Amino acid sequence: MPINLSGVLLPITTPFTADQEFDDGGLATNLTKWNQTGVSGYVALGSTGERVHLDEREYLQVIEAARRAVPHTLSFIVGAGQQSTRGTIDEIDRAAKAGAEAVLVITPNFYRPAITQEALIAHYTAVADAAKIPVILYSMPDLTGITIEPDTAAHLSAHENIIGIKDSSNDVAKLRETIQLCRSDFAVMIGNGTVFADALRAGACGGILAVGCVVPELCLEIYRAVKNKESDRATELQNRLTPLARAVTKTYGIGGLKAAMEMAGYNGGAVRAPLRRSSAAAGAEIAQLLREATNVSEARA
Repeated sequence: MPINLSGVLLPITTPFTADQEFDDGGLATNLTKWNQTGVSGYVALGSTGERVHLDEREYLQVIEAARRAVPHTLSFIVGAGQQSTRGTIDEIDRAAKAGAEAVLVITPNFYRPAITQEALIAHYTAVADAAKIPVILYSMPDLTGITIEPDTAAHLSAHENIIGIKDSSNDVAKLRETIQLCRSDFAVMIGNGTVFADALRAGACGGILAVGCVVPELCLEIYRAVKNKESDRATELQNRLTPLARAVTKTYGIGGLKAAMEMAGYNGGAVRAPLRRSSAAAGAEIAQLLREATNVSEARA
């Protein structure tokens, strides 16, 4: 059955205990709550999931724990991507055996000057040729300094095992160009909650939104408003979401996101050093933004 990449998918956090150990019970509790919200599925162990802070044993442990809690009616995608093509292929094989239905593969970036668009095409083609499950491209220039350009995405969209792209920039013009150039059934998803409505209007099929871990219902309202051509309502809701989305991603990062999750009744848990929890002042700001965002959502429900 095709993987559903439309609507709202959550790039879930990995909860840790106070001593920074993986909290599998906390993850299961979060997923049980999210399962009831109407989201289309999940991405485990993407950048929001602190993949780079986990060893290989923990990587598989998180996948297996999440797989147990995610019903098969929802999409279950796992983040992957090592610096080498060979390492990426091996990691995808392990993720597939642990239960991943597809993989979200981030660009290599350590040898940044060498990671040209031609290198990306060769890398992703080799990865997709070898992968036993579908591959989704992941362009996250804020973290990697590497952008998958529209022409590159279009070239790669011709591969039958590359089914979509997550674009986490806020460049809606490039996203629109990607949509125009890629094959019609290629899933172009936005990974930046600050431009969710605009990306949907440009033709994105959905979003993989970190802020959705805190306010999934509000993100779904925006999605429905755009699809129903309720432009004013979509803009109103987006204006409430944007400050919160910016705070829990670019401004305060995963520490801020986990703090916001706890305010919303989810298990946030610790972050792994060198990441840090948000300060008291940041927490107060996030709390205010969360109140403003959810008041609109509740008032119009």
